[in-house]
Amino acid sequence: MLPWKRVLRPLAALLLTATVAVVPAATAQADSAPSSGWNNYSCKPSATHPRPVVLVHGTFGNSVDNWLALAPYLTSRGYCVFSLDYGQLPGVPFFNGLGPIDKSAAQLQVFVDKVLAATGTAKVDVVGHSQGGMMPRYYLKFLGGAAKVNALVGIAPDNHGTSLNGLTKLLPYFPGAEDLLSTATPGLADQIAGSAFLTKLNEGGDTVPGVHYTVIATKYDEVVTPYSSGFLSGSDVHNVLLQNLCGLDLSEHVAIGIFDRIAYHEVANALDPAHASATTCASVFS
Repeated sequence: MLPWKRVLRPLAALLLTATVAVVPAATAQADSAPSSGWNNYSCKPSATHPRPVVLVHGTFGNSVDNWLALAPYLTSRGYCVFSLDYGQLPGVPFFNGLGPIDKSAAQLQVFVDKVLAATGTAKVDVVGHSQGGMMPRYYLKFLGGAAKVNALVGIAPDNHGTSLNGLTKLLPYFPGAEDLLSTATPGLADQIAGSAFLTKLNEGGDTVPGVHYTVIATKYDEVVTPYSSGFLSGSDVHNVLLQNLCGLDLSEHVAIGIFDRIAYHEVANALDPAHASATTCASVFS
């Protein structure tokens, strides 16, 4: 293992453990996310940012822990930001994204409709991390989501699957999650390369017309392997390798989603391409 990984892994685990300590399970529900403008259903999108942004957490995540950095980053830039919990298993609190992914996509469908009704808008933009960057594609392709989504931005998504070994590498970041392996976790099985779910999802092409796709990957991803399996093919796809923007960025699968401001700058570019600016190592200060 590279030295930087030995540093990042316990750091990420410590951060997430602290999150568990300071954010009670009750506040892990989407409607009580602790940020002004984040899940504020009275928020009305501005002319500058006319679409609300829906954040979709990854496997073992929830509507709060995945977005303690990105949600404030976007709200401070004038976006109306919302996040949901999905893929819950009965009797399993806090750790989400474990249920059947087609059922999770149906939860996203309901949530998007709720956001559209509250904000009075016709479309949302969706930003997801890991499974949260892949699962919305089912919504777009099979549940009518293409008519309600302008852009999908995937941060380290497993669009073409990974190995079970790759998924188990998430466990050290989420204390207590290892115990869940003794429970049926269809959401994990659906993400294994070659699964029936992924075969259906990717059959006939990766994308659907009318949606702008961005994928942001890191070459240090130890969960989605190879990292390039997260990239999409299609006429309206922008695939980004983080290290091509900043060679010094050592973020792996978890870090790219929970605190990497270089990746976040590229997210902002994808949400507002008309005002995009070059993403560099200096974007950590933006």
